[in-house]
Amino acid sequence: MDILTPTSSTKSPSLHACYLSSLGISNPLGYQLFKSRIPFEVNKLKKCTIRSTLALNPITAPPEIFKENGSTTTKIPKGPANSCPFSPLDFLERASIVYGNCTSIVYNDTSYTWSQTYTRCKKLASSISSLGIKKGDVVSVLAPNIPAMYELQFAVPMSGAILNNVNFRLDPRTLSVLLRHSESKLVFVDYQASSLVLEAISLFPSNLQRPKLVLIEDDCGSTPLISRNEFYNSYENVIDEGDQFFKWIAPESEWEPMTLNYTSGTTYAPKGVLHSHRSAFTMSVMGLIDWSMPKQPVYLWTLPIFHANGWGYCWAMAAVGGTNVCLRRSHEAASIYEAIQQHKVTHMCGAPVVLNMLSTYSKRKPLDSPVHLLTAGAPPPAAVLDRTESLGFVISHGYGLTETGGPAVTCAWKQEWNSLTNSERATQKSRQGVRMVGFTEVDVVDPETGISIERNGMAIGEIVLKGGSVMLGYLKDPEGTSKCMKNDGWFYTGDVGVMHSDGYLEVKDRLKDVIICGGENISSVEVESILYKHPAVNEAAVVARPDNYWGETPCAFISLKNDACKATEKELRDFCKENLPLYMVPRTVVIEDDLPKTATGKIQKYLLRDKAKSLV
Repeated sequence: MDILTPTSSTKSPSLHACYLSSLGISNPLGYQLFKSRIPFEVNKLKKCTIRSTLALNPITAPPEIFKENGSTTTKIPKGPANSCPFSPLDFLERASIVYGNCTSIVYNDTSYTWSQTYTRCKKLASSISSLGIKKGDVVSVLAPNIPAMYELQFAVPMSGAILNNVNFRLDPRTLSVLLRHSESKLVFVDYQASSLVLEAISLFPSNLQRPKLVLIEDDCGSTPLISRNEFYNSYENVIDEGDQFFKWIAPESEWEPMTLNYTSGTTYAPKGVLHSHRSAFTMSVMGLIDWSMPKQPVYLWTLPIFHANGWGYCWAMAAVGGTNVCLRRSHEAASIYEAIQQHKVTHMCGAPVVLNMLSTYSKRKPLDSPVHLLTAGAPPPAAVLDRTESLGFVISHGYGLTETGGPAVTCAWKQEWNSLTNSERATQKSRQGVRMVGFTEVDVVDPETGISIERNGMAIGEIVLKGGSVMLGYLKDPEGTSKCMKNDGWFYTGDVGVMHSDGYLEVKDRLKDVIICGGENISSVEVESILYKHPAVNEAAVVARPDNYWGETPCAFISLKNDACKATEKELRDFCKENLPLYMVPRTVVIEDDLPKTATGKIQKYLLRDKAKSLV
């Protein structure tokens, strides 16, 4: 059986010291690039089960604790009472006791209590197990932020299976690739994604077993007529048929895989990221502490849950007995503002594109009470932060990746910054910050030598991370895993940043997005931050355009605000000349109606790079 093996000389199963030997597979899944929105397809699929390739080393002899007692050293071994596996699944049972009669989920006219949610999840886990799903099998979910999506974050791992949230806005070919790559045995499908899934399944080779499909119908009874012959059952029927006294399957080791998430696809082929129960637990607790999350908050689900399990807040809400306000259309400013007012929302998360959307909404108005908003993803421009906070949003800024399960670094606020001007505070807050409590180390290093760069806010290097929420590795991709999780114990992010003298990190760019113009390194993020200050700019993305003389020059793609005065390419270039060194000013400006984005709101720069290459 292939196993996940610690490589450290201490034989301690630290996350950064592990490699997947599903990684024992001689060649990882092959992809052939082609021109499409997410350009890849499968060349070849390995005939193996995830269950056989993801099993972890059993911990039969836990390390001993050494205690100094004078001149005598005594050994105190760990025992069952003090070495229980960490898992965020435990939060749900506790919530049913402490917050049993309190509201857990609200969606349109539907609401549940924490006691009801715990019972529904147990019954759902029971039904999943009864379908022959075994420990280590993958169960996929394609759904927006509705109650079923939230419940499945608990129910699937409670059955012993590995939870695989899939972006339901993918194209059929890409979805088919991911379902085959994950070897999914069971797929829960929201009715709006039913045609997508059926088309994706139709692309399976005839000799490959297809997963069972369960249809999630609309909670309001407005599900359109679709063919149900292809579906094994409906979601509510699966719950009704379950055992409410089911003893859910807890992990024997906290290192067992719990989730499989695919990266967003901003950099060509998505990769399957495996996280353990320990990682998910760490991410959830870190998020609560760092955000100073109070008991029983009202949390609005604007961040897609399929994006890194909602950065761990799907489980964290159970720990504090919060109310989860679900939104099917979580990307519309009108729906967000309406939900904030109706449910008296206190907290929400979202990518910087959400901040930009809220701050430019034509019917925006100041909030009745503050709403705490955690943003992470692409570095948010200071101008966008300033606009959004002026409406009453209290913004916290973090940095993380799918590989860290969500934010691992946040801009911890200092009291002395309160005396700064609004724009100065926004500039400080736009920095990514320091490691979260529960994370181990963050640094910026020379990617070739691994040596830390000077902490002067100017020297550029690659951002590296080390901590409890770092992934186990990439599924069936030993080469990709070894490239980013090296023997020096760091996870190499592929992001470029600087470290300021006060120890605060600032992300400058992705390594591949740095523009080298005549030997000068240009941060695309820095140019974008200036463009966002122009009153007419809605979105900005800067990429490299090949140049025979300079090698590369900056090329800016811009979308304009609907309610602003129109700006020309020349006006935007002149604006940059007033605020940037001449070598950083975009030589080309392209104004578009909209910029291509992933489902999580990240601008797909690789598509823009291809477009820049084709410009005459």
